[in-house]
Amino acid sequence: MSLVRRAAPDDAAELLRLRQVMIDSMPGTDPATDWHAVSLPTLRERLATDEDFGAFVVDHPERPGALAALVVGTVDYRIGKAENPHGKAGFVFSVATDPDARRRGYARSCMEELLQWFRERGAGQVLLTASPDAEPLYAALGFTRKPDPMMGLML
Repeated sequence: MSLVRRAAPDDAAELLRLRQVMIDSMPGTDPATDWHAVSLPTLRERLATDEDFGAFVVDHPERPGALAALVVGTVDYRIGKAENPHGKAGFVFSVATDPDARRRGYARSCMEELLQWFRERGAGQVLLTASPDAEPLYAALGFTRKPDPMMGLML
């Protein structure tokens, strides 16, 4: 029996807490948490209604009501190309494990479940950005580094 389950709307506050753990681990990020209150209703709605939004979690074994790990991704449509003619792509944008629950395989188990979810939705590729600490996990799952010229703009 898998420890991993699909996140439910009632998990939204814990998803935000673990997302903040991930954010706080990256250099140069804003440690503010006041955005959680603004984000919470939207996240609950997405968890309840969005078929292309997948969040998988492991409940914390020592803290009832808390999550030990999460992985979140979306399925997006992009115009097809030779490697992915249907244009469906998975994008992983949140992977976090509670600091006191690390090195137990939870993130890997959640990632495996998310990858299966992407396959079931017909995604032809999966993209993510990897921190140096997480790169070995992703490489073990078959991800390869790409020379990505991605840029960003905040609107």
